[in-house]
Amino acid sequence: MTDATKEDGIRLAKRVAEVAACSRAEAERYIAGGWVSVDGEVAEDPASRVTPEQAVVLLPGATPVEPEPVTILLHKPAGMSMDAALASIGADNQQLDNGRGKPFLRRHLFKLQAATPLEDMASGLVVFSQDWRVMRKLVEDAPRNEYEYVVEVSGSIAEGGLDKLNRMFRASWQNEARLRIAGKNIQRGQIARLLGDVGLSVVSMRRLRIGRISMGSLPVGSWRHLANVERF
Repeated sequence: MTDATKEDGIRLAKRVAEVAACSRAEAERYIAGGWVSVDGEVAEDPASRVTPEQAVVLLPGATPVEPEPVTILLHKPAGMSMDAALASIGADNQQLDNGRGKPFLRRHLFKLQAATPLEDMASGLVVFSQDWRVMRKLVEDAPRNEYEYVVEVSGSIAEGGLDKLNRMFRASWQNEARLRIAGKNIQRGQIARLLGDVGLSVVSMRRLRIGRISMGSLPVGSWRHLANVERF
């Protein structure tokens, strides 16, 4: 399609209003919610222009309501900064439930904030959100949120070292080189510092859980939406 042909078309919102027999405002909400496809591709811009030959379809389950803010759970790879983790979020690495779920939209990145920062060297669960309620729970109420990690270590633990660790959080050996650690309001760098105090060095670290939300089987580098029924 040439640029001239595109300019000869009509605004997508007007076309959707015709297809759905609804108001222009409702049409724009359908588009903002990711419920409209043009020639098989989800369209997000109500001001884009379409021609009569293009297939404009309202997807099954479409509702003309204001889109809700999203919360994203990402399995951050080791060695990736939080800025790079945020930049990695897109359609290509979204994990859907058997092909079903809310599709990725560009608007999901608007004002998306990191709620649970993680060390660059560490891997595991991180949360980004547009939802002020989630941000308040994970940032303002951070002292009440429990985090769980698996930490590979090297070195020899000092006598009484495990007891000392358990005064700060719950720590137990999984094998001779791996500790499982859980505790509230664990800050970046805190685990490495406390392990260093008892003679251990961190080889690798992975965050498994934040509150009641676990990483589960989410592949490294992939992300998914927090479901409406899930709570931290």
